[in-house]
Amino acid sequence: MSNCLFCKIINKEQPADIIYEDEKFIAFNDIAPKAPIHILIIPKKHIQSVNHLETKDKELIGELFLLAKQIAKEQKISKTGYKLIFNVGRGGGQIIDHIHLHLLAGWTGKIPMLNI
Repeated sequence: MSNCLFCKIINKEQPADIIYEDEKFIAFNDIAPKAPIHILIIPKKHIQSVNHLETKDKELIGELFLLAKQIAKEQKISKTGYKLIFNVGRGGGQIIDHIHLHLLAGWTGKIPMLNI
């Protein structure tokens, strides 16, 4: 999609602090973090939201979760804990119409209520 910010990042038309990339996914630090560690994990295939997933996407989404687990381990947060969040639609807080998984961690003490 030509106007999709995340597609522009995938196509290197928009800069991002990329921490992981392969043929299917890209992950980068959020520019407006809601936690000490706030990483967005995105499939390169443009899918608007969870509501737009199809049966044929189930392997891709499974791989997305396994990648989140791998990134958490690489970031050394797998043992201390982390949150994984999908926002779906405007009412659910989704701002960019490209499915993305938020990986958040690094708090000390009580975890704050998140509005992401």
